[in-house]
Amino acid sequence: MNLAISLFLFFLAVIIHEYSHGWVAWKLGDSTAKMAGRLTLNPIAHIDPIGTVLLPLILLVTNSPVLFGWAKPVPVDFNNLYNPKKDMIWVGLAGPGANILFAIILSFMLKISGTMASPLLMAVMSSAIIINLVLAVFNILPIPPLDGSRVLMGLLPGEIGIQYAKIEPYGLIILFGLLYLGLIGSFIWPLVMLMARFLGVSI
Repeated sequence: MNLAISLFLFFLAVIIHEYSHGWVAWKLGDSTAKMAGRLTLNPIAHIDPIGTVLLPLILLVTNSPVLFGWAKPVPVDFNNLYNPKKDMIWVGLAGPGANILFAIILSFMLKISGTMASPLLMAVMSSAIIINLVLAVFNILPIPPLDGSRVLMGLLPGEIGIQYAKIEPYGLIILFGLLYLGLIGSFIWPLVMLMARFLGVSI
């Protein structure tokens, strides 16, 4: 049951994350995600077999201290944005920002409910907060194709940004290498713990 609940909460966090990317891109001039049917909360539209199912399942079964993954990338044509270079930053921040906002809302609900909520409900809400924080922190890493790389591309000068974008085909290899070395967990988990404490959630 714990595994099923964790996966459900992870799916919910991923859906919120991807929907936010598409919604912000739409508001900033690009309707690609909307036309592709990705502006929806239907999980089927966002699930990636490896990033949304297999990897999180492996991490859960192996008792990894970090749970993360990804969904099918929301299609965004940056050339359609009103200000492509600047708006790329906002599109990149939208997913992690939505997860953090959702975690904050859940923390307020947890505080308001207090002792009235059942221990199971409190545990589920706490888990949802942690999962959303982990997803936000992981995706803000500046490694293509993660969201942090989009933010960095928008901040870097033109030619440097172009050269930086060329490492994207090797992004997943870099990520799994860092994961194997334990470097991702050593960065993500302390930051997640700090944010969770700030929100009043115990880990």
